[in-house]
Amino acid sequence: MQTHRFTINIWINSVIIYFLLCACGTEPSATESSQAQEEVVSNPPRQKAKISEIEEGIKGFIDAYAEENDGYFVIEDKGNELRLKLVRVHTEYLSNLGPERFFACVDLADQNGDVYDVDFFMEGEPGAMKVTSTSLHKLNGKPFYTWQQLPDKTWEKVAVDGADADLLGVIEGEDSFQFTYSFEIPEVKGTSRLWIPLAQSDSFQEVEVRSITVPVEHRLLKDDEYGNTVVYLELSPEHNGEEIRVVYRVRRKEKGPYENGFENPEKYLEPDSLLPVGGRFAEIGDRIIRGIEKDNKLVQARALYDYIIDNMKYMKTGNYGSGDANYACDSKTGNCTEFHSFFISLARSIGIPARFAIGASIPSERNEGGIDGYHCWAEFYAEEKWWPVDISEGNKYTALSTYYFGRHPANRIELSRGRDIRVSPGPHSGSINFLAYPIMEVESEKVPVATNFSFERIVSNRN
Repeated sequence: MQTHRFTINIWINSVIIYFLLCACGTEPSATESSQAQEEVVSNPPRQKAKISEIEEGIKGFIDAYAEENDGYFVIEDKGNELRLKLVRVHTEYLSNLGPERFFACVDLADQNGDVYDVDFFMEGEPGAMKVTSTSLHKLNGKPFYTWQQLPDKTWEKVAVDGADADLLGVIEGEDSFQFTYSFEIPEVKGTSRLWIPLAQSDSFQEVEVRSITVPVEHRLLKDDEYGNTVVYLELSPEHNGEEIRVVYRVRRKEKGPYENGFENPEKYLEPDSLLPVGGRFAEIGDRIIRGIEKDNKLVQARALYDYIIDNMKYMKTGNYGSGDANYACDSKTGNCTEFHSFFISLARSIGIPARFAIGASIPSERNEGGIDGYHCWAEFYAEEKWWPVDISEGNKYTALSTYYFGRHPANRIELSRGRDIRVSPGPHSGSINFLAYPIMEVESEKVPVATNFSFERIVSNRN
């Protein structure tokens, strides 16, 4: 089998770049304008290709080479072979550069889940394009170069020295910290019951429980479906006002796409109480992926991700915070729970397994102090891997929207996973919607509990 490889060219001919910037509105010089007028006189004008034709052209080009290489588009970067799969064609950047000359910006993911933003320069008819050069622009949303205009009005690439990996709250690699979960028992009358999540170690976080401070003997309950551990307490009014505190020492790794052969992803196609499947979610999902129905699930999931980023607003107003996909669909607002619930319902409705987890983000700009509440995220299953996404963060920080498709930073802790969590004994109200803050019942009535999160970074262990 023949393998096709394309070498990443960091410097593109300035003439091609000139055409690109002209397409974006840069004024040509007087000499160039005169030359262009002569060409118009001597050559009949050609009709520009439509953006949809350029998109189909680049997708067709990538697909054709992938078919000859076990489903991968193979390129080389500094001597390293990259085996990539298409994630997204950025239609907002597709450009006509001139007769039969085109520019496309494409996201491609490698086998480790790294997402490369690759610039393609092409020639030919939309149905039969030839790539003349490629350029690796970004890795996981971080640019390797930017554009600089020269005195002659042409443009060239300028390397971004020391492109910052610690962008807008993101710590890559690894982070270590002490995390404290605490609250005072509210003033209540009568006996009460309390359920608290207990963070667990997994492939991405090493969790050591340093202490559990409670006024009475506690029990540890297991959630068989998702593997959560829950601290369970039975309290009386004499415990009102006493503090409950759980202190962890955590070493957390940045999370990328990963394999998990111990769990059947098909179970994450089923609905949960506030995560409907089918109906209008299937209609919306089908509309979002119209035209890419035959593409892989990775491409379709990115389309859902982009749709939510483009159509929802992060707003803590109204009936937010319950993770109700119907509310998110109606209001197009909410916090992280609404963003990810909407995504999960859409994904499951078009056949993409997706699941929910919740914990807290650890601030990157300081090394100790309080944390402003919980944070949640999601994962979806495609290409035989689980892909982390954080859509609400991608919505708030558009510069990181590529990073958060396939990555969770190291500076966070996961407290629990799943929806409709069931333990025994459980609340009178039934399954637990999701578990971050304590669930407290007095008799059979739920009582809100003001909860505090704080941290202290272990600086010496941070990469």
